Amino acid sequence: RKPSRAGSSAGNHPSNQSDNQRLSRAAGTPRRLTQSAGRLMHLSDLSHPNQLHGLSVEELEDVAAQIRQRHLEVVSNSGGHLGPGLGVVELTLALYQTLDLDRDRVVWDVGHQAYPHKLITGRYADFDSLRQKGGVAGYLKRCESTFDHFGAGHASTSISAALGMAMARDRLGQDHKCVAVIGDGALTGGMALEAINHAGHMPNTPLLVVLNDNDMSISPPVGALSSHLNRMRLSPPMQFLSGSVEESMRHLPFMGGDLPAELNRLKGSMRRLAVPKLGAVFEELGFTYMGPVDGHDIVEMMRTFQEAHRVGGPVLVHVLTTKGKGYPYAEADQVGYHAQSAFDLNTGKARPSKTPKPPSYSKVFGQTLVKICEQNPRVVGITAAMATGTGLDLLQKALPDQYIDVGIAEQHAVTLAAGMASDGLRPVVAIYSTFLQRAFDQLIHDVGIQKLPVTFVLDRAGVVGADGPTHQGQYDISYMRSIPNFTVMAPKDEAELQRMLVSSLKHDGPCAIRIPRGPGEGVPLMEEGWEPLPIGCGEVLRSGDDLVIVAYGAMNAKAMATAEILSAQGIQSTVVNARFLRPLDTALLHPLVQRIGRVVTMEEGSLEGGFGSAVIESLQDAELHLPVMRLGIPDVLVDHATPQQSFESLGLLPDQMAERIRQRFNFMPTQVQTSSETGVEVPSVRS
Repeated sequence: RKPSRAGSSAGNHPSNQSDNQRLSRAAGTPRRLTQSAGRLMHLSDLSHPNQLHGLSVEELEDVAAQIRQRHLEVVSNSGGHLGPGLGVVELTLALYQTLDLDRDRVVWDVGHQAYPHKLITGRYADFDSLRQKGGVAGYLKRCESTFDHFGAGHASTSISAALGMAMARDRLGQDHKCVAVIGDGALTGGMALEAINHAGHMPNTPLLVVLNDNDMSISPPVGALSSHLNRMRLSPPMQFLSGSVEESMRHLPFMGGDLPAELNRLKGSMRRLAVPKLGAVFEELGFTYMGPVDGHDIVEMMRTFQEAHRVGGPVLVHVLTTKGKGYPYAEADQVGYHAQSAFDLNTGKARPSKTPKPPSYSKVFGQTLVKICEQNPRVVGITAAMATGTGLDLLQKALPDQYIDVGIAEQHAVTLAAGMASDGLRPVVAIYSTFLQRAFDQLIHDVGIQKLPVTFVLDRAGVVGADGPTHQGQYDISYMRSIPNFTVMAPKDEAELQRMLVSSLKHDGPCAIRIPRGPGEGVPLMEEGWEPLPIGCGEVLRSGDDLVIVAYGAMNAKAMATAEILSAQGIQSTVVNARFLRPLDTALLHPLVQRIGRVVTMEEGSLEGGFGSAVIESLQDAELHLPVMRLGIPDVLVDHATPQQSFESLGLLPDQMAERIRQRFNFMPTQVQTSSETGVEVPSVRS
């Protein structure tokens, strides 16, 4: 994730093959790639990244072309992240020339920029299964490959992890290299800056941080002067001269062993003369800064990485790349092609859906918020670098003065909203469920305790599909229901979402609304004039005397479908749309439960501490000791698959839930009676 900013091509520098006919060969190369099918080598022959060691520039550029071709072919067919990986092909190849991946450690931030890494670490043949059930994951997973040294799906974690590995290496007396590759978007995350601050105070701990910067506007242009200054400043003679002069001055009789403050300041000023402004910031934080370097020039990056490894302390190499490099449509629309569903490779256009779908919950939220903001200038929308994903891009276009993107900074977003609310604004914070986990303390300390009127819209709440365990929104029910003063709710459909949004903005206190990924239920929507819901009130969707099904949020549709299946078997269910997790509508639930005596709860979230647990606690507090069956996500990680496949593996499809309910409450198998007069099959009543 990163704020939407226009990128431009860094341009390819011609390879200086007269000086670089062969790149330096590292230890541990299993075997060389062989010529295949008229190519210099073929990517399918590659099972270990060390096989690339010693290849010529021409051969590496051919490998780069093959990586891009394979990447585009697979993502255009099945969908996935596109722009990030296309932009780091040469960076990956150049970096791995200077590493021995049997020993050295590389941590890729987020992981969606690591598709080239996957293609050269033995997953070429299986790459067609990308993000599919049982196939190659869309992010890095330690259990998938020994070369995936650290798993990640959230941004800004790489420097902390790589520093931890470096400290473990030093404590165990080892000498391998530790590298973090982080994008400029992820660098806006506070965790990354905290790690830089820590690493900068460890001058004797070798650590390489590669800043993959695909936003040209924040950096000086790439050119020969920049490269020359870095080579000169970091060359062994210059390092020796600098150290020798300082050491000699320390031993002068009148110096007393320490350099005067004036000379220290002069030394720092002279050092910064050779460093771009951005680099000076990192130098002040204790890093040796190198760059900017052309991220599509393999030779220049090779030289720079080799120099960086020789420094001996924390080093940041600033590499300029073009997001979507090599595919014109992705270069032109770097936001739209960050990730794509299946598309036509020739035209770049998404393949049309076989059946029309209703608008997504995210889009309905965005459209509704725009209408509300037009009528109330005190309402503002806040996102943490996810405008398009949350629907806030609609607000950005319509009312940019009421739209705020804080970058990858969820903690800051929450407390920023708290500050706004404390002085009269009504902020609406739209963040993915899985990302809001990162701001749990701020939810409690800055919003909940102070009872500030901030509205949170938790997008991608529940099963999300192909993004896998790091992105499943399965924990927010559990972590939100314990926060003081919060009102927590989930709509049964997109029309109810509109009413909940209005309700939250009229409520004097913090509110959270969870919405699922994907299309709504296709119900009619109002353009305006939405009526707020009474806080804490659910509704009965259908009535029956055999069972009470209490559903939360998006599970209402499945609850109704389950009730229909049970009804065909003669089992009549009352279905309750809970609407609110906090507060529960005990005035509605308790009498129904007490009368009917059997309860099933349904939620698209973790069962541990979830909605079903809240219902059980409520019944226990009222001394209603009745059988309750909870249906939701058990204590497992939900791997990447389609949502339908995930629901099936969890036993949460309507037919599966109907059978589980029948068995749990010992409802007898259906015995069908036929009316002699009408011939209509009539389900018998069971006990």
